[in-house]
Amino acid sequence: MAMTMTGEVQLAAPRQTVWEALNNPEVLKATIPGCESLEKTSDTSFAAVAVTKIGPVKAKWKGKVTLTDLDPPNGYKIVGEGEGGVAGFAKGSANVRLSDKDGGTLLSYSVDAQIGGKLAQLGQRLINGAAKKMADDFFQKFAAAVIAG
Repeated sequence: MAMTMTGEVQLAAPRQTVWEALNNPEVLKATIPGCESLEKTSDTSFAAVAVTKIGPVKAKWKGKVTLTDLDPPNGYKIVGEGEGGVAGFAKGSANVRLSDKDGGTLLSYSVDAQIGGKLAQLGQRLINGAAKKMADDFFQKFAAAVIAG
């Protein structure tokens, strides 16, 4: 099943500060919903473990994330894939752009993802709702972490 999602978040911090937070594994681990571990494996890649529950399906995901098209401090592309055992698989990418706006930084994102397996059988509406909630939770925590420094 294919899924797309776009959004914007206004952050009350300079673009360089937001950029540094987006590249800090400790900040990301603390702000990604369900993230149990996030380890830097190179300057542009990470190994991750996260637990999610969508409807009746709970899964522990193991995956890898790579940053490409780096354009500091303006944005990058995140490419990732993960395996969730019987729950299935997920893979996708997100383009992240940072721009100056209203004395802070506007973070714009565009996500394209594919999911398969048991998770994909739950239906588009449930998956999209869960993905939107996870994105909202992430950006809420991320904004708080950026402001806290």
